[in-house]
Amino acid sequence: MSAPDEESALLGLAPVAPDRTVAYGPHPDQIVDLYGPAGAGPGEGVCPLVVLLHGGFWRAAYDRRHLSPFAAGLARHGLPVALAEYRRVGAGGGAPQTFEDVTAAVGAAAYEAGEGRGLVLIGHSAGGHLALLAAARPGSRVTRVIAVSPVADLARAHELDLSNGAVAELLGDGPAALVDRIAAADPMRHAPPSHIPVTILHGADDGDVPLDLSRRYAAAHPAATTLRELPGVGHYAPVTPGTPAFRTLLATLLDG
Repeated sequence: MSAPDEESALLGLAPVAPDRTVAYGPHPDQIVDLYGPAGAGPGEGVCPLVVLLHGGFWRAAYDRRHLSPFAAGLARHGLPVALAEYRRVGAGGGAPQTFEDVTAAVGAAAYEAGEGRGLVLIGHSAGGHLALLAAARPGSRVTRVIAVSPVADLARAHELDLSNGAVAELLGDGPAALVDRIAAADPMRHAPPSHIPVTILHGADDGDVPLDLSRRYAAAHPAATTLRELPGVGHYAPVTPGTPAFRTLLATLLDG
């Protein structure tokens, strides 16, 4: 499947309504959609809660709804899922609001999970960047990260001018201290602690986020990082239910 076909296959899916939604703040984008079995309630069972962070290069033009079929697909396999929304560039987001929202959303998901239940963060694209960064924050209850085609090397992404300056838009494009702002938000500088394993799934044919970014991250943090390169796969197939790449992601999640 070509890259445009992959994108059309995912974005052409109808959004799937959640079982319920919880708010973690007053802004309309400060919400988490919950999918899956009743066992997602506080303290019930031992299955970890899967927290999804969507991509879209941190911009308001892309919201969580394009990952709702993916969330529902995981829920059909018995997994409780929390699909998080957050403020994005162009609608009240950017640094630091986007990062604050992700932290708050993960905290809200942890409350829904209850004591004793682990949290698995799955982030796609820019959401992969946010997942890696969130897991590195002190006090995180995250037990595992699966980053799918992540923007795992923020400095390199800025050098490559990915998506026409998306990193500068996220952090503020004024020249003063931009290098410092990138460093503060770069997973390359802030890896999760060693007890939180990181698995990266990245298509070899990804034309949106180069595979090299994940290779660089894995090389910088080899002890806790497993990189799985997916031949013939682009940017969207792993989060599109029914594809072989989705089945690879699901197996990775269930085997963990």
